[in-house]
Amino acid sequence: MAALLRAPLSSGIQFASRVSDVESIDTPFGKSMIVINDRLMKRSRSLTAGLIVRGSDQSKHGHVAKASQESDIQPTTLADSKLAGRGQCIDGLEVLKNRFYKFKESDYLANSDYYKKLAQGQDPKYFIVACCDSRVCPTKILGIQPGEAFTVRNIANLVPPYEHGPSETTSALEFAASLPLIRDILIIGHSKCGGINALMQNDGDFGERIKGWLSVAKSARLTTKAAYGYMNFDKQCQHCEMESVNSSLLNLLTYPWIEKKVNEGKLNLHGGYYNFIDCSFEYWTLDYRQELEGGSKYGFKNHSVWR
Repeated sequence: MAALLRAPLSSGIQFASRVSDVESIDTPFGKSMIVINDRLMKRSRSLTAGLIVRGSDQSKHGHVAKASQESDIQPTTLADSKLAGRGQCIDGLEVLKNRFYKFKESDYLANSDYYKKLAQGQDPKYFIVACCDSRVCPTKILGIQPGEAFTVRNIANLVPPYEHGPSETTSALEFAASLPLIRDILIIGHSKCGGINALMQNDGDFGERIKGWLSVAKSARLTTKAAYGYMNFDKQCQHCEMESVNSSLLNLLTYPWIEKKVNEGKLNLHGGYYNFIDCSFEYWTLDYRQELEGGSKYGFKNHSVWR
């Protein structure tokens, strides 16, 4: 254990430098938890990280070593603040429990009539496709409330064409067809997308499932390389992040029920791009003109940037 506690992790997390810097406490899950003492906690604002290591007591649980990582994240509840003030690491599930109770008291109970209505059924107005990236939270950045948006998240916020076959995204789109109040589908791309970075590298260092999924956006990669291949790699990725949104918007039209509603004026398809570097949001709408031929069927309108 002493050797383990001295070893730095590649992620930048540093374990305590000696065994005397930690102490063991019991957890509600029956495990031992190693907690960094007050002196180390005061030296670094801490985001806790856990590491499971096998114990020698033949138990099923082993031990959990808790480490500190430099972070600007602050405790978000009074209970979190009290634990941090005592120099104790905060268990991840304890943080979520505290946040749930805060939500229940300040939101759910304060708006009980609204949540009782939601319990009877949902009538969302938006369908949103967003990335799995933890930095991109549609409900946070767009202020979407419970019941307002039917949401699916996947790697690189992609929509495969209809003929691609079953996936969580295609099944969500099919289910959303039964929700009559949805009039807007919004696909949200974002800056520094790891999925698009992998797509642009195209170097085969990723698993088959990831490569297979990213192939949905291969046309966006080819378009980007053809138009912006003279730019540096980061700029190419930024263009591809937006181009992949447009590619997914066109893929939406391969779904018969979506194309039908768009033609009838009952559904609008929108692209969005959230740049979390400068906190801006770019927005545009697909203009689909079925009566025209070829590429002239497709255009974009209502382009704006929210800063």
